[in-house]
Amino acid sequence: MTHLPALHGLKVIDLSRVLAGPLAAQILADLGADVLKIERPGKGDDTREWAPPFLTPNKDGPLENSAYFWSCNRGKKSLTADIGTDAGRDLVLRLALDADVLIENYKVGTLARYGLDYETLAKDNPRLIYCSITGFGQTGPYRKKPGYDTIVQAMGGLMSITGSAADDEADSGGGGPTKSGVAVADQMTALYASVAILAALQERQSSGLGQAIDMSLLDVQVASLTNIGLNFLATGKVPVRQGNRLATVYPSDTFRCSDGDIMLIVGNDAQYRRFCDAMGVPELAIDTRFASNASRLQHVSELDPLLRQIFARMSLIDCQTALDAVGVPAAPINDLAAVFKDPQVMARGMVRTTKREDGSEVRSLANPIRMSRSRVMDNRGAPKLGEHTDLAADGWPQS
Repeated sequence: MTHLPALHGLKVIDLSRVLAGPLAAQILADLGADVLKIERPGKGDDTREWAPPFLTPNKDGPLENSAYFWSCNRGKKSLTADIGTDAGRDLVLRLALDADVLIENYKVGTLARYGLDYETLAKDNPRLIYCSITGFGQTGPYRKKPGYDTIVQAMGGLMSITGSAADDEADSGGGGPTKSGVAVADQMTALYASVAILAALQERQSSGLGQAIDMSLLDVQVASLTNIGLNFLATGKVPVRQGNRLATVYPSDTFRCSDGDIMLIVGNDAQYRRFCDAMGVPELAIDTRFASNASRLQHVSELDPLLRQIFARMSLIDCQTALDAVGVPAAPINDLAAVFKDPQVMARGMVRTTKREDGSEVRSLANPIRMSRSRVMDNRGAPKLGEHTDLAADGWPQS
């Protein structure tokens, strides 16, 4: 028996561009929602032009072939409409009458000029859930400023705690603040937005009403500081960058083996004793300077060089095998080629293959959600620009 996806029948308008909004809409599409992406005629979403890299060697249709665009727009329908014209605005208004959700990431106040703001649309469709995603939210002194992921990583404190450790507390010798390797503020905002939308849908079942959702990248970034942020609020002590080392437990860092790097986290004293036995240095387990986590943190400068000498004499595979055998968490520092060859990644099916109309195949990242009954629709491609425009002439386009 084939089970329907969890959000089957949900109608979503995606008026957003680039990453946070489109990714939130893609999550809903993967879960079975009917997502209609409204794009600018002739150009579409900004990321359609962010290529190379192209998905396939055939570059005849660059607006259809951007790897970035495919990363956050699979499973959607595409409709082109210029909301600055009466015809384009009327089309969106007509579609919004039947929509359950609308996602947008325009600058604050922009859509109100076109009569596409929440207050206007809710008059005719009071069940509409309207999610606005901006850099700084709908209120506050920064509400009209543009906000991008890296800007928010800087303002929200993430870059101050990410990067090579400084040589001293004055931060004179470190490698400097560093952004995350992926757009984490955008991606976390997409996740929070999708959670908020699903919560509003649940609430609508009892109230019968939709509501406006105000998502800010900066809010999400600050919330994501979690224990590090709470540590500061509790102590007033500003944290400094520590590279790959954790502030709460040790050993926890990247160590250089004879032929590669390994990431190690020893989470408690029992693990530390097993770690010392596995690495052939049982004497370090009973050394009073290192016997407890608190004492290890106090004597990091003494323990660290000893551990680095031990790792340097061993191969990566020997270290990994020894630590796996005693249940101590450790992992190689994989590049992406190694990631996609990893047997666990392959076993979990984290790469999907989609066939295009021209017969070419595109590999993409899978949705990580696994459900026992409801299927996840993450094997569909991204739409061609305006592919479903004509289908919307008489209302919500049917597949």
